[in-house]
Amino acid sequence: MDNAIYATLTRQSGLMRELRAVANNVANADTTGFRREGVVFSEHMTPLDRQGATLSMANARGRDVDLRPGSLAGTGGTWDLGLEGEGFFMVATPQGNRLTRAGAFMPSADGQVVNGDGHPLLDDGQAPIAIPPGARAVSVAPDGTVAADGEPVGRVGIFAPGAARDMRHYGGTLFGADGARPLPEAKLRQGFLEGSNVDPMLEIARMVEVQRAYELGQSFLDAEDQRIRAAISSLTR
Repeated sequence: MDNAIYATLTRQSGLMRELRAVANNVANADTTGFRREGVVFSEHMTPLDRQGATLSMANARGRDVDLRPGSLAGTGGTWDLGLEGEGFFMVATPQGNRLTRAGAFMPSADGQVVNGDGHPLLDDGQAPIAIPPGARAVSVAPDGTVAADGEPVGRVGIFAPGAARDMRHYGGTLFGADGARPLPEAKLRQGFLEGSNVDPMLEIARMVEVQRAYELGQSFLDAEDQRIRAAISSLTR
């Protein structure tokens, strides 16, 4: 296969990854706590001979997580918690602890505070938060202190993630908690939920741009295919 085709195919593969990322962003534009993701392109150089000639190919396996906060919307819900500025909630899943900005929680039948998937919300010591049976009024202070009928029962843990480039997305609004550390200065607001940080118009514009780039690459591959076929046909007459 011609080197130009190899180079173009790697580019096409990267553009397809980016198109999927953009489509996922658009699909989650209204998802509570969703974080926009992008694809990081890099250059991969492959030696062709001993004289130093190289073939440059695209490598688009890196992911970039946009940690900019989304806007907060008031809901009035007791267990709707919105984070101001940096930080993530931590929840316990069967696969391990995960970070999330989705602050829609609720008390379970046994009194634990859980998210919509039943994953317990963790305190600053990474232990589940439980509400005493029969508690009538629950409040959550800006520093995360949870009080039931005026008595403190725990403190919502807010954590800073590791480097954004190392954050592993596990689907939905969950990210890996490796390297996470407590963020005691973080503030939260009870009765608010944070929206997605996706700008739909920018994402749609980017989708059109990526689609056009992909179509251009496909046109080049089609032209190369015709060129090779014509060369083979002329040589075999």
